[in-house]
Amino acid sequence: MDETLCTPPVPHPALEVWIGVECTLNRVGETFLNQIERSGHLDRLTDLDALAGLGARRIRYPVLWEQVAPSDPETPDWRWTDERLGRLRELRLDPIATLLHHGSGPRYTSLLDPEFPTKLADYARQVARRYPWITNYTPVNEPLTTARFSGLYGVWYPHHTSEESFVRMLLNECRGTVLAMQAIREVQPHAQLVQTDDLGKAQATAVMQPEADFQNERRWLAYDLLCGRVGPEHPLWSYLMSSGASAAEVEWFRDHPCVPDVIGVDYYVTSERFLDERVSLYPERFRNATHADIEAVRVCHQLTGLEALLRETWERYGRPVAVTEAHLGCTREEQLRWFEMMWQAAERARDGGADIRAVTSWAALGSFDWNSLHTAFNGYYESGAFDVRSGVPRPTALARLLQTRAAGDVPQHPALRAPGFWERPERFFYPPVGSPAASPPRLQAARALCILGTGFLARSLAQLCQERGLAYRMLPSEALNASQADILEHLSVTGQPWAVVNASGYGQIDEAERHTRQFFQTHVVGLTRWASVCRAQGVQFLTFSSDQVFEGESATPYTEWGTPSPVNAYGRAKWQAERRVLEAHPGALIVRSSGLFGIRQGKDLLGEALGVLKGGGQVHLDHEHCFSPTYLPDLVHASLDLLIDGESGLWHLVNQGQSTWGDLVGTMAERLGLSRQQVRPLTGLPSRQVARPRYSVMRSDRGQLLPSLRQALDHYYAHELTPLFL
Repeated sequence: MDETLCTPPVPHPALEVWIGVECTLNRVGETFLNQIERSGHLDRLTDLDALAGLGARRIRYPVLWEQVAPSDPETPDWRWTDERLGRLRELRLDPIATLLHHGSGPRYTSLLDPEFPTKLADYARQVARRYPWITNYTPVNEPLTTARFSGLYGVWYPHHTSEESFVRMLLNECRGTVLAMQAIREVQPHAQLVQTDDLGKAQATAVMQPEADFQNERRWLAYDLLCGRVGPEHPLWSYLMSSGASAAEVEWFRDHPCVPDVIGVDYYVTSERFLDERVSLYPERFRNATHADIEAVRVCHQLTGLEALLRETWERYGRPVAVTEAHLGCTREEQLRWFEMMWQAAERARDGGADIRAVTSWAALGSFDWNSLHTAFNGYYESGAFDVRSGVPRPTALARLLQTRAAGDVPQHPALRAPGFWERPERFFYPPVGSPAASPPRLQAARALCILGTGFLARSLAQLCQERGLAYRMLPSEALNASQADILEHLSVTGQPWAVVNASGYGQIDEAERHTRQFFQTHVVGLTRWASVCRAQGVQFLTFSSDQVFEGESATPYTEWGTPSPVNAYGRAKWQAERRVLEAHPGALIVRSSGLFGIRQGKDLLGEALGVLKGGGQVHLDHEHCFSPTYLPDLVHASLDLLIDGESGLWHLVNQGQSTWGDLVGTMAERLGLSRQQVRPLTGLPSRQVARPRYSVMRSDRGQLLPSLRQALDHYYAHELTPLFL
């Protein structure tokens, strides 16, 4: 009997956690946009120690051509790279060196430059000679994706929009990759190519199926070229020839194959597409000359999914595969669910025999302005394993999940018990196509979040928990006065919640003044009792405080470290509650905010005032007291994110900016085409008016987590005012 038939298959190496630093350095016109500069990583060596603490085996890290040799290939500046790579070596965090990341190269070249491949190879040789210990390289990140954005869509430099430019750029990038790896292997013969690209899949209506078939073949083209698979028999041979390529330059890859040692698959919620000739069903931004191109998750009942794509990649190439970018710019629990979905998909593909090596948490330090395809820096930030908005990376819940997976354990956060939005019915923005998939096995019931209160803040929390797939239970405000035994009963009845959020009493300034003793008893004594029980039961605790804790004599915004000196009963109660809650539950989270707008259905002061103006009336509003107007959904989302992160202590969460109520209403009135003249100032404060701080503008030293006031008002206008007033 042949003994080889009895030899068990060699098991694949264990699935690893990798991480990556978003390092795009692309060009738009004459402007170079540097992500690592924007994130602050350029000036923070200590970031590497924090990243190493995640337990990852490898890190995708920039050794970028445009940064090292921006003006002259003969005068590179290695100082920054020397320091960073040296520290990574000390930390034993193995870098996958990226030489070009969505860029067109320094000013002395471009993706259309015939000499681009040799120039890139010359730079790669310099890198290998300087760092001969590096054994993993990505000379060009996502060559096919970059060629599409730079040569087909005109988004990035050199801003071309033709099939000919796309093909020329792709050939240059792939030839540059081959020559770069040849140059690197002259120095480091064991160097491996980790070749990345976005790998989704297109679905379509019957009319658009031929276009979908073409795109589904084109997505492999960079890998096929590198593997030497493109010849006259290739499905895209005619396309390449008709788009300006010559037979000789394409067949060159057959004579110089550079098969990736690891096929890197980058997969986003937007990677899978749906093509539809019925363009009237979709907004203008999704249309082109012949069809609409929309995220499949918003239309299709059945998505291909990462597991199937990983198997497809493995079966096509028979090479080790890694998920080289796993990121979702969304709320915190969805980020956790997205990474876990990808990890479990990789494990299932491995169980089916595919050699899947790793899942990479991309943008570990977050990323800026990818909502505008990295064409400008406008301040839109998506956090990752860390949030850098304070200037010092703060670990999020995703960091702990990565540490858990890197240690070989299974994460247990309650938010993971619910499906991600891409699996829930509310994901559909347009009429869905296809047949619903069979219902997946039900997850175990998630521990709920308990909300105290039934007012506008509590209702907003409940609504956004529903939208985010977070299980919750609500208790009336009266429960704040419960005894210790009754609190334990409440916790038991609500299924031992993982967190309690007190949302009662917010903004009740007049109520506190009228019923000072009762307000204090409920919102200080009762609240403290809840905090104490939650600490004893191992339950997280969040409560909201207010800008009313300040006296208002400052000339600059108050931070978390400002000294409270309240001028009314409400502020005094809130200040006492802050102190006592933190004494009773040092792990509690306390969020200070300010005057809120964006309470649904126009029931806030701003919406009601605009309604009066639209009806032709006048409103009399305060033009003297300056504060930080805060958009309620922004406040709730950020508070829930911090709660899931396990944050504690005092945080200021306000939209960055300042105004009076009179100015705020006047600004929005003008935007609606109403007369600002109808917004009249109060002529002296009524005697019944409770004292307020003259100036209660706030900012955060712990991280400005909410967008600017301008951005918040834009969102309020688009999503709440437009349906009501236009």
